[in-house]
Amino acid sequence: MLSSLQKVATFSVVSVIVGFGGIGQAIAGTLNGAGASFPAPLYQRYFAEYKKATGNTVNYNSVGSGAGIRQFIGETVDFGATDAVPTSAQRQQMKRGVVMVPTAGGAVAVVYNLPGKKVQLSRIALGKIFTGELKTWNQVDSKLPNTPIRVVVRADGSGTTDIFTSHLSAISSTFRSKIGASQDPNWGFQVLKGPKNDGVAATVKQTPGAIGYVQDTFARRNEGPNLQTAKVQNKAGQYVEPSLAEANKAISGAKFDANFVAEINDPASGYPIVGLTWLLVYQNNKNATVAKDVKALVRWILTTGQNHNTQLEFTKIPPAVAQRVIAAVDKIK
Repeated sequence: MLSSLQKVATFSVVSVIVGFGGIGQAIAGTLNGAGASFPAPLYQRYFAEYKKATGNTVNYNSVGSGAGIRQFIGETVDFGATDAVPTSAQRQQMKRGVVMVPTAGGAVAVVYNLPGKKVQLSRIALGKIFTGELKTWNQVDSKLPNTPIRVVVRADGSGTTDIFTSHLSAISSTFRSKIGASQDPNWGFQVLKGPKNDGVAATVKQTPGAIGYVQDTFARRNEGPNLQTAKVQNKAGQYVEPSLAEANKAISGAKFDANFVAEINDPASGYPIVGLTWLLVYQNNKNATVAKDVKALVRWILTTGQNHNTQLEFTKIPPAVAQRVIAAVDKIK
């Protein structure tokens, strides 16, 4: 049974307030961040509850992981947010250092527009759809109509895309060689594009025969006759819909390295398309007040805030990992 929050048809996050003129001029008790849309429903909840609990304001602009990394590098925010691990080249541009703060895990749902039809996607079929090899739905399953497949992808550099293409690269050598894992891939065939997760969901919903990928909460919030969620075959051969329980199965074996990174491209069980999301915080802040406020926010997210994850179909960060992250963030200046 879906909650009333999951059924809300529209979603907006609090935008960055214009006119601060840089981190050094930030108002005490106010933080500004930007980045991933994958966790945007969760971050909206976090920051609303954090303000209730502390009186401190966090403004978050859901612009996509690529833009979040760029704004973090450009030092125009107090923190960034991404579902894609920054590359070594990007890390080298982060002159004030970075601590990656994992906040949640979640599933990327494959959504489609074939009213009245139930779709199960094998690993082979999923790879062939997103390389443009399968052109009509009856090529996926003879029981489906002879309707053209319209592939919908992200228009922006996206951590959701990185999670999705990392999985496809893990299960399909053809996808890996033609397209590869990327935040902003060259798909190599005609696709439709939508901005952020909600834009992809809206485009799928409006386009007969469409198929796309969105974070699971966006799929649930927009579900209806013109937007349903496919079952996807996992490594164990089972056809699974995204759910909190199945995402937990997939992520339960994740191993976090010293930078708090864990990549789960093709898990042994559970729902197969899952990933983590991170805040990016500076090791050396220009403003001591900002550093103090960032420490307090991270501590709240990784303790009290984790209680909100399951309500929005996100997995929690293991407590032992959370304590390691808090200890690392406590050392920022």
